[in-house]
Amino acid sequence: MKPIGINNRYLRAMRIAFFYCCLLLKTTSVMAQEKTDYIKLSQEILFSVKTDEPAGSLVQQLSNAPAAELQSQLKTDPERKAFWLNIYNAYTQIGLKEDPSAYQHKNKFFSKKFISIAGKNISLDDVEHGILRRSKWKYSLGHFNKPFKSKFEKQFRVDKLDYRIHFALNCGAKSCPPIAFYKPEQIDKQLYLATKIYLKNEVLFNGKDLTVELPAILSWFRGDFGGKKGIIRLLHQQQIVPDNVNPGIKWKKYDWTLSLKAFE
Repeated sequence: MKPIGINNRYLRAMRIAFFYCCLLLKTTSVMAQEKTDYIKLSQEILFSVKTDEPAGSLVQQLSNAPAAELQSQLKTDPERKAFWLNIYNAYTQIGLKEDPSAYQHKNKFFSKKFISIAGKNISLDDVEHGILRRSKWKYSLGHFNKPFKSKFEKQFRVDKLDYRIHFALNCGAKSCPPIAFYKPEQIDKQLYLATKIYLKNEVLFNGKDLTVELPAILSWFRGDFGGKKGIIRLLHQQQIVPDNVNPGIKWKKYDWTLSLKAFE
C-alpha cells in the first residue's frame, strides 16, 4: 500500500502562507514602532523655531496626522495643554518670521487659518480661545462662551479652563511671557512657575496708597481668573499683596513691540 504523505503542492502553499504571515507581523511591528508621538512632535517644531532649523517636514507630518490618532494621544488636560501651548507658541513664531509685517494687522493675523493639523486649517485664535480656553468668546473679558463651536474644537478642547495658560502663551509681543517647552508630566509645575515668574516681574504693588499695577492680560481675561476677587486672591496666593489688603487696581499698558524668539 502506498504510504499516506503530504502533497508537495500543499507544502508549498503552507510555506508561502507562513512567509506572508511573518511578513505581515514584521510590517505591523515596524509600523507600531514608527507611530508618531505628536506631543513630542509639537516640541520638535518649537525647537526648530528656536534653532532656526527648517520645520517644513515636521509641519507636514502634523498636517497629515490622522485625527483619531491625534485625539488618542490627547486624552487628558495635561496632554492637551502641553501640546496646544507648544503649537500656539511655535506657529506664532513661524507666521511672524515668514511675514513680520503681519503684526501690523494683529486681528487678521491671529484669526488667519494658517495652521494645518490633522487635515484641518485652524487659527491661533482657534487654539487660544477655542481649545485652551474651552470655547470662550474672544471679546467677552472671559465671561461668555462662543455660541457656535466647530467639531474639531469640541474634539480637542480642554475639559477645564486653566487660567495659568495666559502666563505661557506668547503672541510675539514684548509684554508676552517667555516661551518654554511644555510636557504633560511636568505641566502643572511648569505653569505654576510661569505664573509666579510673570506676576513677580510684571505686578507692582504700592504699599503707601494700597494700589497695584497689573499687566493688561489680567484685564482682557478677567473672567478666566474669577473677576476682581479672583485676581486679588491670586495676588495673595503669590504673596505679592499682603493677605489683609484689598488694593485698588491700575492697569498697565501692554507693550506690543514685536519681540520674536523670547525663549526662557
